[in-house]
Amino acid sequence: MASLVRLGLALPVGRGLPARLRASCASASSMETRVAFSPAGRSLFDEPLAISVEGLRPKQEVTLRARLRDETGLLFESRALYRADGRGQLDLSRSPALEGGSFSGVEPMGLLWAMEAEKPFKRLVKRDVESPFRLEVEVLGSRSEPLARGTHERGFLRDGGRRIPVREGRIRATLFLPPGEGPFPGVIDISGTGGGLPEYRACLLANHGFAMLALAYYAYEDLPKSMNEFHLEYFEEAVNYVLKHPKIKGPGIGLLGHSKGGDLCLSIASFLKGVTATAIVNGSIANVGAILRYKDITIPPLGFDLKRIKIDQTGTADIVDVLNNPLEGSNRQSLIPLEKAESHFLFIVGKDDHNWKSEFFATEASNCLQAHGKEKPEIICYPGAGHYIEPPYFPLCPASMHFLVGRPVIWGGEPKAHAAAQVDAWQQIRTFYHKHLGDEQDGRQNKL
Repeated sequence: MASLVRLGLALPVGRGLPARLRASCASASSMETRVAFSPAGRSLFDEPLAISVEGLRPKQEVTLRARLRDETGLLFESRALYRADGRGQLDLSRSPALEGGSFSGVEPMGLLWAMEAEKPFKRLVKRDVESPFRLEVEVLGSRSEPLARGTHERGFLRDGGRRIPVREGRIRATLFLPPGEGPFPGVIDISGTGGGLPEYRACLLANHGFAMLALAYYAYEDLPKSMNEFHLEYFEEAVNYVLKHPKIKGPGIGLLGHSKGGDLCLSIASFLKGVTATAIVNGSIANVGAILRYKDITIPPLGFDLKRIKIDQTGTADIVDVLNNPLEGSNRQSLIPLEKAESHFLFIVGKDDHNWKSEFFATEASNCLQAHGKEKPEIICYPGAGHYIEPPYFPLCPASMHFLVGRPVIWGGEPKAHAAAQVDAWQQIRTFYHKHLGDEQDGRQNKL
């Protein structure tokens, strides 16, 4: 009808048009454009979210714009161009995004994983897991006029799940328990050089049936303020806390470490008892960044050469070649004695990691374990994935501030491949823990 009006050929509905076309025009003119979500009002952040639009004109081209703000007010946004079907509907699980937006092709979750921060060098982080992110999806017409808007909450803590601050002895942590009586498989989650107490990964994993202890180790409350020296006795205290907890089943526990948290987890598994399953996401086989002490043992940090930093025209650093080879000369003193470990191992590797050479580290860990008669670890490599392999649907952060380097660094990753890696790695980690820590059902019914 709109095209007939422009040509001066408009006819009243009901006269001069076939009955079927009259019905279609009447339906389109009476139906209000609407954004729909499934689940309708709220879902967990690592859950798929179905997004659809109805009430458009047949074959109408529109822009879908997704927005959310983090707790600091920083805006993250994505846009995608779509063409409605013959009934004036869009279903992102079937409708391909056209070229020209943040992504193209059939990408049901593209509006989330393709988000970019309004300011450079910023990463989407959830600080308060007890409050959801508020996702807004807007439908814009050909002149960017708003046609419809829908909002949806993306939560982190499942209904019935429990968040318990832990201040016992020296331990500074948060324990997440799934709904139910338990006992549950227990896992300690240790993050990278950012410090503090990130909780969102542990919280989301707890929704899948694990008792998760998110453990701080520096730059938090009365813990060390900087990364100079760490004592494994602190982590031993946390391991014993988890092993003895009445809601956590034994006989062993799991470890999950990313980046610096990865080499800490390898050290825990190598020196301490009670660790059954260790998952490392882009970690190092050498101690990095700080002296590590345990009883009368001292492991120095791996050496580096700042001259190997490459800086681009924006002032962003590529540090992938900065660390020395831990297999050469005196650098071997920084190697973690993996041959002492009694744990099963899973290494998640982003092949485009620009923080350090994660694939090399994982391969050498496998060589070391097998040379000492240990079980060959699982190594899963993801082409196009960078350093920050997060829970599903977190947008790629290509570069941000590195606290040790003191400037923005490149993390690597290609958005679409990185997003797919996050979905698969999340499932691989859960499967690994269920296999080695217990046969609990995966929490697929994690509706809020």
